Amino acid sequence: LSFFNGNRSSKTFKPKKNIPEGSHQYELLKHAEATLGSGNLRMAVMLPEGEDLNEWVAVNTVDFFNQINMLYGTITDFCTEESCPVMSAGPKYEYHWADGTNIKKPIKCSAPKYIDYLMTWVQDQLDDETLFPSKIGVPFKRNFMSVAKTILKRLFRVYAHIYHQHFDSVMQLQEEAHLNTSFKHFIFFVQEFNLIDRKELVPLQELIEKLTTKDR
Repeated sequence: LSFFNGNRSSKTFKPKKNIPEGSHQYELLKHAEATLGSGNLRMAVMLPEGEDLNEWVAVNTVDFFNQINMLYGTITDFCTEESCPVMSAGPKYEYHWADGTNIKKPIKCSAPKYIDYLMTWVQDQLDDETLFPSKIGVPFKRNFMSVAKTILKRLFRVYAHIYHQHFDSVMQLQEEAHLNTSFKHFIFFVQEFNLIDRKELVPLQELIEKLTTKDR
């Protein structure tokens, strides 16, 4: 399940999803990275002038998948069947897996199993050219935004699990600044386009308030 590139920080849980160089989406990703560098996340997540919202959401969704993939990859040694027999975000929130196709009825499973199901499912969506077209001029399907919302809602659960169950490991590895920056970017993005229902964000509500109030 883990892919090593020599050093720990480049270990990802699933293979990285690449955006083809030279494509318009690659230009958008570069734009996103440049504006992120300015440090103003509220500005960085806004739809660039003249760009298509679907394409902007697609590029950022791929980017968030890659970020979470890497963040979770750093703590897979600590997220085991023994340490995390259920997929939870604190004592009040437990997630059961269903994808609507292979597993129709939600199943209770360990966090590593759940996150494996989840990341594999997201990967399958990102690899589907009809859903995430990489070629210029190929239109997005009408249901694209609802699929993107489901992907982001599920990716949020990985952040929630890491924060609630593994933050001590994250601190040991000195990855907390990386995790906080990634999550803050994620939250500003989903807030900007209203992509995740508020009730889904409750497990990290206090953290979200702390990270976002400073930048109002």
